[in-house]
Amino acid sequence: MVDPSGNESSATYFILIGLPGLEEAQFWLAFPLCSLYFIAVLGNLTIIYIVRTEHSLHEPMYIFLCMLSGLDVLISTSSMPKMMAIFWFNSTTIQFDACLLQMFAIHSLSGMESTVLLAMAFDRYVAICHPLRHATVLTLPRVTKIGMAAVVRGVALMAPLPFFIKHLPFCRSNILSHSYCLHQDVMKLACADIRVNIIYGLIVIISAIGLDSLLISLSYLLILKTVLGLTHEAQAKAFGTCISHVCAVFIFYVPFIGLSMVHRFDKRHDSLLPVIMANTYLLVPPVLNPIVYGVKTKEIRQRILRLLHVTTHTSDP
Repeated sequence: MVDPSGNESSATYFILIGLPGLEEAQFWLAFPLCSLYFIAVLGNLTIIYIVRTEHSLHEPMYIFLCMLSGLDVLISTSSMPKMMAIFWFNSTTIQFDACLLQMFAIHSLSGMESTVLLAMAFDRYVAICHPLRHATVLTLPRVTKIGMAAVVRGVALMAPLPFFIKHLPFCRSNILSHSYCLHQDVMKLACADIRVNIIYGLIVIISAIGLDSLLISLSYLLILKTVLGLTHEAQAKAFGTCISHVCAVFIFYVPFIGLSMVHRFDKRHDSLLPVIMANTYLLVPPVLNPIVYGVKTKEIRQRILRLLHVTTHTSDP
């Protein structure tokens, strides 16, 4: 931005557009988005409650699922309240530091979720390819350390981003094209050389998302090789334990890769596609993950039905 004397100045606030070109419809679009957010929070908290209260589910696969559900709640909560304020109350202004905090939260939580998905793939690999070693390799203390490592990795990878942005001069518009603060969106408003931001962003994507997706693919190639040598009944059981995680991987990585590609190749500043992709990336995985695990995982499904049955009987007069 430019100060009254015409010099470069640091940004003090940004303006979030919401949905470019759909400003008149935003008020009504907020209702289905809010409903999806409620479903996401309720579904993931239900998964966490069931795993925590059922001692038979205190196994690595379900503990990792709890971590995934917790991260889904945090990711959606980091953006949806402000998005609802924009759509319903036209509260489009966000302070510079608050924008950096939101940006850091979204990117670091996404990095943590990618690490947890990798850990879940490793769990499935050990359980299917080395079943006799599963209990000794993935002990509860080791699972806890993996969860802590996911947090540290996510924070460490994304910590430099706010500092890179904070030291950039802003002499152009302060209007962001998204409903929340994204690193790709904020750095485009700077009037200085942003090659460091671009290079570091690529390093993060390659070392985190790229590496994780590669290792997950390798895990399932090894799993597939082992499963093909089993009986048909054992194959069906093995695939049944993996299908939920495979769905979660696609639900997370496909919108992320799509959003990255759109930001890199779509040069139109007024395009609605990146905004829709960004909102999909943050809202769809938290909504679909508990549904997928609730439908595909027998143990989770049975306990949800039991919980609903108890609730229904309790509410009867």
